[in-house]
Amino acid sequence: MLSGLAHALHDGYTDAIYVLLPVWRAEFGLDYVALALLRGLYAGAMAALQIPASWLADRMGGRTVLILGTVIAAAGYGLAGFSGGALGLCAALFLAGAGSSVQHPIASSAVSRAYGTAARGPLGTYNFSGDLGKAVIPAALSLVLSIAPWRPALWLLALAGIAVAALLALSMPRIAPAPPSPALRAATPRGGHGFPLLLAIGVIDTGVRMGFLTFLPFLLQLKGASQPVIGTALALVFLGGAVGKLVCGWLAQRWGIVGVTVCTEALTALMIALAVFLPLGPLLVILPVLGITLNGTSSVLYGTVPELAPADRTERAFAIFYTGVIGSGALSPLLFGAVGDQAGPVIATLWTAAAALAILPLALALGPRLARR
Repeated sequence: MLSGLAHALHDGYTDAIYVLLPVWRAEFGLDYVALALLRGLYAGAMAALQIPASWLADRMGGRTVLILGTVIAAAGYGLAGFSGGALGLCAALFLAGAGSSVQHPIASSAVSRAYGTAARGPLGTYNFSGDLGKAVIPAALSLVLSIAPWRPALWLLALAGIAVAALLALSMPRIAPAPPSPALRAATPRGGHGFPLLLAIGVIDTGVRMGFLTFLPFLLQLKGASQPVIGTALALVFLGGAVGKLVCGWLAQRWGIVGVTVCTEALTALMIALAVFLPLGPLLVILPVLGITLNGTSSVLYGTVPELAPADRTERAFAIFYTGVIGSGALSPLLFGAVGDQAGPVIATLWTAAAALAILPLALALGPRLARR
């Protein structure tokens, strides 16, 4: 529960920036390049410091690092409220991103060690909690911004982070390293040969998701959707995605990792193709299902990380994995965007479907490297 709360807070912090960008543009007269830099500094710090955060957890303890990181992230938002221009915002957001870098590897590892071999389902719930934070915190911030200036709104956001850090300090038990089990050692000789495959699947899966979401609004426009309809369509995808994250981790625990991954990726490719060719009405009907398949694989993959890493190096494995998928989320829209510039949004969207299909042989190759249950 506490790991899920930390996930909700930090993911909410990450997406709160989208709400603030128009405010900062109006306040400081920033151009779009400067706004992209603000977002990129936060995401870049969060991605680049995942592995150092895991090293720090080895020396100071995961619980201590998680609490300190939460305080630092809150302090970053608090300092952003005092900033007088773009440079101050850059420094504050870099600090906030650095604080948030600790959450994914350490909180994921805490859930994994708390539940042991039964962690796959709880990791899916933990993954789902991040989506709750992405929905609740930006929405709450938007509400506060409608009745108060943006600086006090950020200070309230920072206070929420301090409150979560205090709750973690009072209630979260120490995250003790667990010795690798014989099953894990047998399944992952010399550090785990299946992990690079898992990472590759995660990188491609994230690229498919971010690439498709980049072009979905343009597909909807081509089909005659108005701006409110586009907003509704995105909400349908995100709602389905939250359900997929919650459900697919539990399904993988019962039906198998490879089977669920193959099903979600094959259905993702099919649904993306349907999204290209269906008219607007039927497309809106299938979007929640598309959201389930588009996001569901991520919970399966997160739940597999502990299985392919020595138990006393779980933080390191999660750090490497999250670095890869966060980096993919940043770069893949640029790659698919280049295709879109050359061939148009329809072709670029179909390429995301092809990328989803490319995961299928990787998932089948991963199967023999997994621990037998």
